[in-house]
Amino acid sequence: MSKNGKIRKAGHAGSWYTDSGTELNSQLEGWLSKATESLKPARAIIAPHAGYYFCGACAAYAYRQVEPSLVKRVFILGPSHHVRMSNCALSGTETYETPLYNLTIDVGVYEELYASGAFDTMSLNTDEAEHSIEMHLPYVAKVMESRKGQFTIVPILVGSLSPDKEAKYGQILSPYLHDPGNLFVISSDFCHWGKRFAYTYYEKSHGKIWQSIEVLDKMGMDIIEKMDPPAFTKYLQTYQNTICGRHPIGVLLNAIDHLKRTSNGIKMELRFLKYAQSSQCETSHDSSVSYAAAALVMK
Repeated sequence: MSKNGKIRKAGHAGSWYTDSGTELNSQLEGWLSKATESLKPARAIIAPHAGYYFCGACAAYAYRQVEPSLVKRVFILGPSHHVRMSNCALSGTETYETPLYNLTIDVGVYEELYASGAFDTMSLNTDEAEHSIEMHLPYVAKVMESRKGQFTIVPILVGSLSPDKEAKYGQILSPYLHDPGNLFVISSDFCHWGKRFAYTYYEKSHGKIWQSIEVLDKMGMDIIEKMDPPAFTKYLQTYQNTICGRHPIGVLLNAIDHLKRTSNGIKMELRFLKYAQSSQCETSHDSSVSYAAAALVMK
């Protein structure tokens, strides 16, 4: 296992979110106070990773479902935006920096994952350039502040996986998902619409462009709620919806599917709690990114 012991700097603090711990704490508290508790205690959440100005309020609906007293470690699965990968990769560092306080990587779990032979190691440059994991770190630190120093994190960068590989990683991670001491954070924005994203699907029967986008996103969200990996794959193949965290979501769905088949009597509910768009597109010159927050509970 390659460990360089370095701290991963909070490279997007000061741009995607404030680098002032006091201001950041106040912002997170404000968003969390306005979100409702409706599906606790979450075993997994799906939440966006854009700049907090755009998605901070939406993400709060996912993080509001976390019960920190139950959580010993937090798995964070984020898509790779900058490096082409066909597998999943782990951090080469031991500590992730946030403006609130630093988070410690679970070296023991990393060793277990490396032992599977399925995980690569990120370079420090790749690690620090990627925002999909970093944007969740302040929220994790905030909701877990009552257990500061008593929990660890397990960051996993997810590449462009085939359906077979999503199933493989889902199977590897399913025992961890089954453990009530673990929380899974699945990092994903939803539809990226507009010419700058090379995606302009528009079904006029649904109304304006932003309304068509919402119908498209909610079609995918409904399938995710049904926890049906093949149906989600088929949806993506049919509509090519630019859900950037589709592979982390696919891994989660496959982990759930594996648990359903191997754990007798387990009951699960996955439900979306909030949906938002960065702006409402009305012409072909407009663009937007969609955000959604969901939680999974096990009974």
